[in-house]
Amino acid sequence: MPQLGLLHGRVWAALLGQLLRPPRVVCIRAVHSHSQGTRDLSPQQMVVREKILDVIVCCFKRHGAKGLDTPAFELKDMLTEKYGEDSRLIYDLKDQGGELLSLRYDLTVPFARYMAMNKLKKMKRYHVGKVWRRESPTVVQGRYREFCQCDFDIAGHFDPMIPDAECLKIICEILSGLQLGDFLIKVSDRRILDGMFAVCGVPESKFRATCSSIDKLDKISWKDVRHEMVAQKGLAPEVADRIGDYVQCHGGVSLVEQLFQDPRLSQSKQALEGLRDLKLLYEYLTLFGIAEKISFDLSLARGLDYYTGVIYEAVLLQSPAEAEEEPLNVGSVAAGGRYDELVGMFNPKGHKVPCVGLSIGVERIFSIVEQRMKTFGEKIRTTETQVFVATPQKNFLQERLKLIAELWDAGIKAELLYKNNPKLLTQLHYCENMGIPLVVIIGEEELKEGVLKLRSVASREEVAIKRENLVAEIQKRLFES
Repeated sequence: MPQLGLLHGRVWAALLGQLLRPPRVVCIRAVHSHSQGTRDLSPQQMVVREKILDVIVCCFKRHGAKGLDTPAFELKDMLTEKYGEDSRLIYDLKDQGGELLSLRYDLTVPFARYMAMNKLKKMKRYHVGKVWRRESPTVVQGRYREFCQCDFDIAGHFDPMIPDAECLKIICEILSGLQLGDFLIKVSDRRILDGMFAVCGVPESKFRATCSSIDKLDKISWKDVRHEMVAQKGLAPEVADRIGDYVQCHGGVSLVEQLFQDPRLSQSKQALEGLRDLKLLYEYLTLFGIAEKISFDLSLARGLDYYTGVIYEAVLLQSPAEAEEEPLNVGSVAAGGRYDELVGMFNPKGHKVPCVGLSIGVERIFSIVEQRMKTFGEKIRTTETQVFVATPQKNFLQERLKLIAELWDAGIKAELLYKNNPKLLTQLHYCENMGIPLVVIIGEEELKEGVLKLRSVASREEVAIKRENLVAEIQKRLFES
């Protein structure tokens, strides 16, 4: 498929060519490109996106989630101070003398606001919707300023780690179902991180700032992260070095056991709580048959301020296709964690509702699938039309309209050409180009005999069928195919 940026480049080139010719008209209509960090989706791309969303939403429903939607914008003070350093990426809407509003940054904070506003104590919900972030877009890596998120969250007081384990199982099901290649889910816990910071000598006021530095370890080296923590965040070099001993550790349940025995970390009550929960989580993940997909990784920090417990992030381990495909670095394709205090922030009495959830990175997944299709030259049908109503003769529009109405009323997806007297060859070519499998042909001869011709576009075979049997015959053929 063509890259959208290239497509717009060609459009501009064509327009410039026209503008440089001697003018024949007085007025020229301005043509605008779309905003940076956004994109139009062609019909072919919409088909791919809908298939991806279908896999995701089917999985959410399989796990018993209800659908929910919230407004695209929220009160500005609802969103501020929920995202830490990332708050600067929120899009504020212009003050027009009313409420100060901002576009939503994610689907989690609006969900917490909804729970508190409606005084709900538990809910399992999914939400598919657009969010907006003022970051530097990297279109090649599937990063945009406007993008779609697919969230699943479990809110309510439940026994430890059971909902958390189900969230990780859902990520595994979706990534396996989308056939993106091998993947790994990194897991950590905010309490372990905070305990680690405390025993390493980080002042509590710098916990979140240190977290956001560590969160960059998947993009830049430890040396650069250490420099940022010392030069920009003001940590002592020996404190940064102590942190370095931990954040470069990753492994399975054996690492959890090892850290229980760590002389420094075992002094933190908070860290021990997190380690106990992770040990239990691994028991459940083993029962779900996905423990080998999970890596306990202390470099995982998840920069958002609202996480309070288990956090996780899924990454692809390799390019999903063959060696000739260019590797596509898209970062994480799913992430989430536990946020037990967010609902309480919106409740006047501070009543807490524990929550855990996940978000699937649709745009990044879409980039991978699109790249794969481009590499292998896969063709996509942009419509689902099953039957085309055609005629070889003039003055048959009325009969075609009556016939297509019968097909629509029977629930059959059908089309015709919007012309009084189309040529038969033009109609048949349209079917071949659009991948429509069946053609119903009506003409003078068929009308006299009370029959219709049903033609297979692929084999070009035609059979005469009584008009009253047409719908049943079409349905039978579609079922068999």
